[in-house]
Amino acid sequence: MNFAQTFRNGAIILDIKGTTKKVVIAEMIDALVACGRLQSEKRDAALNAVLERERRMSTGMQFGVAIPHGKSPLLTDFITAIGMKKDGVEFGSQDGQLCTIFVMTLSSMTQVAPHMQYLAEISKRLSQPAIRQRLLEAVSEQEVVDIVTAAP
Repeated sequence: MNFAQTFRNGAIILDIKGTTKKVVIAEMIDALVACGRLQSEKRDAALNAVLERERRMSTGMQFGVAIPHGKSPLLTDFITAIGMKKDGVEFGSQDGQLCTIFVMTLSSMTQVAPHMQYLAEISKRLSQPAIRQRLLEAVSEQEVVDIVTAAP
């Protein structure tokens, strides 16, 4: 998996509008449809996969980061989206903080390695406070790409 290429090919939302976990997830799914990474007829299956995963256990991590993800037999590609919301959203995070940075991944039921590699790489990058702060201050999609893909 080429992390930088996978990230560049995803959807980027600079200012998520949603104020609940479910709406944020739906907004990110819709962004993937809008940018052509997810076929519209697979939208509901993708949304249901992510929401089902959230019902089992929240993907709100710590430091304002949430990593919602899902797998579906209808998906064939590994796709990603990232979004920021400065005000934050209650996501059931491990540290009780509101989440401000959301990284979503979707993949087929048979893909394990790309999903795990991507999550490990993005988690490592988002563990850095300076990276998180710069993402929340980003004013363009290209700036988001540059911040995340240039991080060590």
